[in-house]
Amino acid sequence: RSHSLTHAPNVLMAEMTTKDLAAERGRASFQCETIAELLYGGKKALADRRAVQAVVAKDPVMRTDDYYFATRTQKYERALEKTVRFAELVREHGWAWDKALIAKREVREQMPLGLHWAMFIPTLEGQATQEQKQKWLPLAQTLQIVGTYAQTELGHGTFLRGLETTATFDTTTQEFIIHSPTLTSTKWWPGTLGKTATHCVVMAQLVIGDTTYGPHAFIVQIRDLATHLPLKGVQVGDIGPKFGYASMDNGFLRFTHVRIPHENMLARFAQVSPEGTYSKPINTKLSYGTMIFVRSHMISDAAFHLKAATTIAVRYAAVRRQSKLDETDTMEAQVLDYKMQQTTLFPLVATAYALHFAGSITQQLYKDLQKELAGKNTATLAYTHGITSGLKALCSAVTSDGIEACRKCCGGHGFSLFSGLPDLYVDYTPACTYEGENTVMLLQCARYLVKMWTAASKDDTSSTVPSELGYFEKELIQLQFESIDDLTSTGCLRLLLQASAFLAMQKAVKRLDSERSKRTGGKPGVVWNACARELSAAAVAHCQLALFEYFAQALEQSHEALSASEQSALEQLCAVLALHDLQSHSSTLVIGGVITREQASLVTQAFDFMLEQIRPNAVALVDAFDLTDHVLNSALGRKDGKVYEALYDMAHREPLNQAEVCLNYELNFVLLSSAGSTYCDYNIRQNDSFGLHELRKQRNSFLTVLCLACISFHSLLPFISFLVLLFRIPFFPFFLSFFFLLILCFVIDSFALVCSGCGRIQEASSTSHESITLDVFKQALAQNSSPCTCYCSLISQSYVCSTPTKH
Repeated sequence: RSHSLTHAPNVLMAEMTTKDLAAERGRASFQCETIAELLYGGKKALADRRAVQAVVAKDPVMRTDDYYFATRTQKYERALEKTVRFAELVREHGWAWDKALIAKREVREQMPLGLHWAMFIPTLEGQATQEQKQKWLPLAQTLQIVGTYAQTELGHGTFLRGLETTATFDTTTQEFIIHSPTLTSTKWWPGTLGKTATHCVVMAQLVIGDTTYGPHAFIVQIRDLATHLPLKGVQVGDIGPKFGYASMDNGFLRFTHVRIPHENMLARFAQVSPEGTYSKPINTKLSYGTMIFVRSHMISDAAFHLKAATTIAVRYAAVRRQSKLDETDTMEAQVLDYKMQQTTLFPLVATAYALHFAGSITQQLYKDLQKELAGKNTATLAYTHGITSGLKALCSAVTSDGIEACRKCCGGHGFSLFSGLPDLYVDYTPACTYEGENTVMLLQCARYLVKMWTAASKDDTSSTVPSELGYFEKELIQLQFESIDDLTSTGCLRLLLQASAFLAMQKAVKRLDSERSKRTGGKPGVVWNACARELSAAAVAHCQLALFEYFAQALEQSHEALSASEQSALEQLCAVLALHDLQSHSSTLVIGGVITREQASLVTQAFDFMLEQIRPNAVALVDAFDLTDHVLNSALGRKDGKVYEALYDMAHREPLNQAEVCLNYELNFVLLSSAGSTYCDYNIRQNDSFGLHELRKQRNSFLTVLCLACISFHSLLPFISFLVLLFRIPFFPFFLSFFFLLILCFVIDSFALVCSGCGRIQEASSTSHESITLDVFKQALAQNSSPCTCYCSLISQSYVCSTPTKH
């Protein structure tokens, strides 16, 4: 099993780690169970969650002990096996979507069907007509078809309008012709596409006659349902190794005039009549629904990954002891007691909590939006798109950087795959790029903010400023606070973050105005690009405020469900989140006249004070994330604290350690030795890990004599030739005599090679080492001129002769 410790010896330091972690939990000011219930929806919901986790962890197919040792192909195959088992478990237990999502998160690998659930089905639900839903959703939900979402191309990603794939409507046959006109129009990167998907939603430029109407969504079958082979006109495959996501088959896809029926265009918002008449949607951004859905879930995904990273790092920092804080100390200090460790980890723990609440709230925003769109109301579409774009960028960047920071906090052991952190990092980092590159997402958010700023400043009644941006309409005032208690109140922190966001927005708009005046008649895109740095900073400041608001809102709503100590612990985290951000904005706030220099210094003092308050509760706060050892798959983040035993045990599972001496070392490295036969023979006898020496010894005499006989025959060949010339039979030409000798030589050499080959193959099979096969002979034959020389080379490699270097 993946977490049983079988090899580790009993060590005093190792025993201490368990006691240290238990002591950390004992000193906490609250029980983490109540906070876990808050995070996951109550006592019953938490119990249901743990029941699902237990089912997945106990299932033999879902084991993780082979994960870090698998090749890329093995990871894909294992993930496919787990995906099938996951689908079976969902059916067996009758899990609804919420429980299925818990089970999916408990599976360690990225599932090859990930895009089927995350993009294909949501796109059908959001953009298909009722008739299309009735046809396609039952097939997709029962896995009779497997889909993905193909938007990104080799030459275009975030810039949707630049896509090159075309969908030309043929009014004669009532079909769309899907075509990839250029190399750069090749669909590139979609997950599930490379080897798994049978269908995909393709984003392509709609062409009717000579007119192009922009990108629209089409359902295209790409593989035969019976044979799984690509259909005619479809070229599809895997794009190859990546930085992470080894178990996901990200793919490429090209079309050569592939025809699909008219009804395969997703037509909830835009339609094409049989006659070729185009009906545009009431809002061009309606097709953004799927992206908004995915981005809202990406915030929850960021929370999950940051929870995992901080759980590993905080637990390890609590059991790892390094140096002494004072020379009079009798024990080395826990790493978690060092201020720099707290400065890095505690704001990340706070961020993980904020992301959790933000994910829940943005998903509710999406649900509310869908209800409004069903009634053709688009009032909140722009805000929802703007805030999810900005939060996607901020959350993915903070989480990616946070996982790496956690890895560094674990020192040398953090570099080991067994820590679980490198794998978390490479699997999560792509989120900074997919579903919208982060810089582009921040600028999309900024574009919406600029529009609302203009509406607020000019009293533009045509655009309603949402309450979340109400601070745009307020005047800045100097805030009055003189103590840490005043500063760390939710109200004061809110005002400071609002002022930071206001000043950042004000700076961006002033820069825009300045660039416009300098570039009279200049292109708007050029002006916008010149201000990109300030605009991105404004979007970040607003999203930081939004994260704080979501955290504070969750605390306010849960006030009655928490005890005073639990409420206090979470309020301290919320304060650390705000203070951490405010430290980077303090100079702006001073220049803007919002706070004085003395108050700016107080921000840093308050931050340090909150770190001290959080320290006793650190382990309990990450325990409340309720992540199992199965999903963490980390030697450093084990709940029982047996860090060193786990590292020692996992190292023993390394395939290189399954033999004391690597076979390739015997076959290759010793040949470089200049020490001669004595060293080689001694080394083999002393380190005979494969039990080969006795086998070699048994046939040593026969093979050596046979080898020497072959060499002797070659050596005597000139003398024998002379005798044939001298005593040749009358009328028996010389060339026939010589030819006869060559044939005899070849027969003897071949006999020697076959005998040695049989012995060598028998040796390989008897020792269960597949690397010694006929390939060895093929290599040797390719490098040597005759079978006999080849055989001598092989004897040298396998050390049958006592003096291999001479041979």
